[in-house]
Amino acid sequence: MSDYSIHILEYCYLNEIPNAALNYGRHNTGMAKLPFCYILLRGKDSVALVDVGHNNSEQMAKFITDFDIRNWRTPQEVLSPFGIKPEDVQHVFLTHAHFDHMGGLALFPNAKFYIQEKELSNWIWTMTLDRRFRWLMGSIDTSDVLKAVELARDGRLLLLKGRADDILPGIDLVPAFDTHSAGSQYVVIRNDGQANSSDTWVMAGDLIYQFSNLDGGDEKDPYYHPIGIANGSQEKLIFAMHDLVEAANGDRTRVIPAHEARLSERFPTREESNGLKIIELAVADCHQSMVMA
Repeated sequence: MSDYSIHILEYCYLNEIPNAALNYGRHNTGMAKLPFCYILLRGKDSVALVDVGHNNSEQMAKFITDFDIRNWRTPQEVLSPFGIKPEDVQHVFLTHAHFDHMGGLALFPNAKFYIQEKELSNWIWTMTLDRRFRWLMGSIDTSDVLKAVELARDGRLLLLKGRADDILPGIDLVPAFDTHSAGSQYVVIRNDGQANSSDTWVMAGDLIYQFSNLDGGDEKDPYYHPIGIANGSQEKLIFAMHDLVEAANGDRTRVIPAHEARLSERFPTREESNGLKIIELAVADCHQSMVMA
């Protein structure tokens, strides 16, 4: 019995990124594809997303050009196979505030957003630093931070101070402070609704990028190999990765890195005519498969 249907939805991709950005210290080991995705969670009476991707206007249009991001598609197009419109999304769980995770705030006009208070306040503090510290702002669109504050004013942003269990039934938001970012969090889905679930999925945000971050590329003798970007501590990031696996009852395959190009090798997948993929992790009892005939 599954309470939520869970699908990874690609909305664009970076055709090449150095492996060293995805696996810390692995310089001169080639390039990899980096999909950009958000995650759709559908329950019997709820529609939620993990992250909202980014838009293709204002500063983000420049980001798309500068980073050579390709095949960007609107939420209308990405959600249309499910018969869902952006206006139908009720809840959005923001793992962190980088442009490709929080840049689409304005694209979901009826959603309520959830983020760690430390994530937002730390970016506001970082914005006050002088230009010598501008590396820290490399993945942020400052207008996203301002939009988030406006959402708070309008009653559509909930700032969390730590762990929040059952934010929706069976869905927990867990912080990983001072790791990839100051207030990163991950999403635990207990898909049978039980406190001690035997059907748990963990949406990792950017605490990991690839399967290799959890096994070091050695499935027989796995070790934690951190991603290449940590505004916080790599040590804290490694321990957070362990917490991800523990939250999934020790099953690394249940910890989902949405940037992983090889998800389609592990889970049922459907490729749309626009070349982007829908990856199916779970199908609720009230829904039908989106990828299986």
